[in-house]
Amino acid sequence: MMKQTPKIELRTSPHIKSGRTVEQIMRNVVWALLPITAFSIWQYGLSALLLIVIVTATCLATERFMNRVMATGNTLSDWSATITGLLLALTLPPSYPLWMGVVSGFVGITLGKFLFGGMGFNVFNPALVGRAFVQAAFPVSISTWTPAFALDRFNSFIPTTLTAPLMTPPDIAYWAKHALDGFTGATPLARWKFENVLATPQDFLSGAVTASAGETSAILILLCGLYLAARKFMDWRIPVAVLGSAALLALAFHVYSPERYPEPAFVLLSGGLLLGAVFMATDMATSPVTPWGVWLFGGIIGVVTVVIRYFGGLTEGVMYAILFANSLVPMIDQYTQPRVFGSVKGKKA
Repeated sequence: MMKQTPKIELRTSPHIKSGRTVEQIMRNVVWALLPITAFSIWQYGLSALLLIVIVTATCLATERFMNRVMATGNTLSDWSATITGLLLALTLPPSYPLWMGVVSGFVGITLGKFLFGGMGFNVFNPALVGRAFVQAAFPVSISTWTPAFALDRFNSFIPTTLTAPLMTPPDIAYWAKHALDGFTGATPLARWKFENVLATPQDFLSGAVTASAGETSAILILLCGLYLAARKFMDWRIPVAVLGSAALLALAFHVYSPERYPEPAFVLLSGGLLLGAVFMATDMATSPVTPWGVWLFGGIIGVVTVVIRYFGGLTEGVMYAILFANSLVPMIDQYTQPRVFGSVKGKKA
């Protein structure tokens, strides 16, 4: 009788796994985005609904097209393209022309994701890549805003929604003046920066402000973020670092010159800081993996956001802050590696 030779199986780390799959994580992120999406549709009506559907559908169609071009197999089931579409649509003005939304979705998937090799290999957040492209390509349309809760928002579209490609959009101000009272076409950040008018925290918490489609539901964003953190589908340290660093820097400026710089609450609640901190900065493929690295990463985003808002030509800096921090992730991971167990600190191998 032959003696069996024992087999030794060698595997790379991690050796202990949580059992969570990419599909499970991404699906929960989509679920967390649904209440924010629903609130956006309630605020802005048919235009927001159609924009979200078109941008998300474009991302899904582009993902499938790139699967065929690169022969990577169907990756629609991992939900990543759905997340990109939802997040991208929520960062756009509700009055954004649909054809421009199609361009942003196509660019986000092709340049922001597949240019680097697909899911998990992208350096930058794909939704922000798409948004950055259309902000540079169509600066007027992406800075045209309409207030929430127009009276006929479920009976008609905002005029610019159905603008044909390369055509001049209709006059949104005229439509808005007849759709609701007290129309203003500026966001709270723009009104503070150029008119020295501050919105109240109650306005932000109720959603009664002018902003991108998914930036006004502060309470919903925080609750959905807590859901992801509690389920351990999100690294809670990143949004805490983003919001904490932004609040501390804003507080320092406010103490230095309270008549010139707003209170930290305004900085945290206005613009896309909450949405970016909870859903975009925490993207696993574009954020650090080291314990100290995530704190540094979030701190950079918060500081750069406040600096751009206060001293830059733009009213908002969250998008550029996150993209800038994304580019630093390899270096952050390299210089924040924890000490190997058993090694001597400061001693070279």
